[in-house]
Amino acid sequence: QGQLVESGGGLAQPGGSLTLSCAASGFLFSNAAMSWARQAPGQALEWVSGIVSDGSDGYYDDSVKGRFTISRDNAKNMLYLQMNDLKPEDTARYYCAAEYTAYQITGRDYKYRGQGTQVTVSS
Repeated sequence: QGQLVESGGGLAQPGGSLTLSCAASGFLFSNAAMSWARQAPGQALEWVSGIVSDGSDGYYDDSVKGRFTISRDNAKNMLYLQMNDLKPEDTARYYCAAEYTAYQITGRDYKYRGQGTQVTVSS
């Protein structure tokens, strides 16, 4: 059974930066496309970014394009999300998720999902 553990969340000021990490285990990480999704209180889960299995292509929701960067290290079974120029509307619980295939990012159907890490952007 796959397991995903997120870390790196916290409190940041508007305009600040945070880097989220996700440690994967229990499945063949290098064969899975991966995504980050977030959920604000009272809101539905929202896809943020995805990356294909070999890291060659990354995709972003328009709300974070140009500010967030997704990356992965298959040798370490790690997924990352570098978040810059944070805004109060980025406040949410962020989840790491494994897609079912290597190169298709559905942004909604996940094979595995972690417990999340809280990001709060406030002055």
